[in-house]
Amino acid sequence: MDPLSQATVGAAAAQSLTNKSDLARIGLIGAVAGMAPDLDVLIQSSTDPLLQLEYHRQFTHSLAFIPLGALLCSIAFWPFARRYMSFKTIWLAALAGYATHGLLDACTTYGTLLLWPFSDARIAWNTISVVDPLLTLPLLGLVIVAGFKKSQLTGRLGMAWVAFYLTIGVIQEERAIAAGETLAAERGHIHAVVSAKPSFGNLLLWKTIYEYDDQFWVDAVRAGSSAEIIEGDRVKRLDLTAAFPWLDPDSQQAKDLERFRWFSNDYLALDRDDPLLVVDMRYSHLPNEIKGLWGIRVDPDATVDQHVTWIARRSADSERFEQLGAMLRGN
Repeated sequence: MDPLSQATVGAAAAQSLTNKSDLARIGLIGAVAGMAPDLDVLIQSSTDPLLQLEYHRQFTHSLAFIPLGALLCSIAFWPFARRYMSFKTIWLAALAGYATHGLLDACTTYGTLLLWPFSDARIAWNTISVVDPLLTLPLLGLVIVAGFKKSQLTGRLGMAWVAFYLTIGVIQEERAIAAGETLAAERGHIHAVVSAKPSFGNLLLWKTIYEYDDQFWVDAVRAGSSAEIIEGDRVKRLDLTAAFPWLDPDSQQAKDLERFRWFSNDYLALDRDDPLLVVDMRYSHLPNEIKGLWGIRVDPDATVDQHVTWIARRSADSERFEQLGAMLRGN
């Protein structure tokens, strides 16, 4: 999730598990430790655009790395905090904050290697957007109050809010999947496996995707008092042989395509406006559209050792924001 969410959840976890009176400093340690795993974004290459995809949310986010990650954070905090608390207290606060990061990331759709080095499975529970103010802002208020009032109970209320909100996400995801399965059945797409993910910044509007007859079907579900379907579009699933018959299977571009397939959990399709651009179907500005936020472009004239090009389209125009707002309002 975004850094502020990671910091506030890390701070609340540290405050709720430590009975020391200095909950402001405890919260600060938990907040910084809660953000620390994302230092893996520094692992990147100027020539290999997919290196960062492979290492972000990898070893620093795994369950096995938590004690070591907390220890490294504690060593960094020790010169600044030793006047106020013992190393054990610093480590416990850092441990609580660090431990929340990978688990919170796994609640999103991006995929997190929680079981590294035993498995390279990208775990994604799809219960919350990578940015959600309704989770973060109330929690931030509770963390600040806990620090000023030295109230461990308030810190625990913060963690209770996190658990409650994520539970709502689980319920909403199941509602969106059920609505998507009903729609698939109405289309005659029997036994389609539907997945759902929240749209940006909310738990009301969801994107559903399923595969049938070698095509991805994308729709939106507004899971309010009743589930409302906003039908979307469909696109053919990526067929490498048909799309790029010229591609050398031993080339670096072919290897990059397989790396991108692993990263995107095989939700791959060709962009309609660019037949050389392979997009990740899970992400789009609007939940019922197929235009991916990012992808990789292959080059027919590339050398055998040349990498693909990374393409990102994260910025949205005002019309799309208006459309998203209308969907949220049920219009």
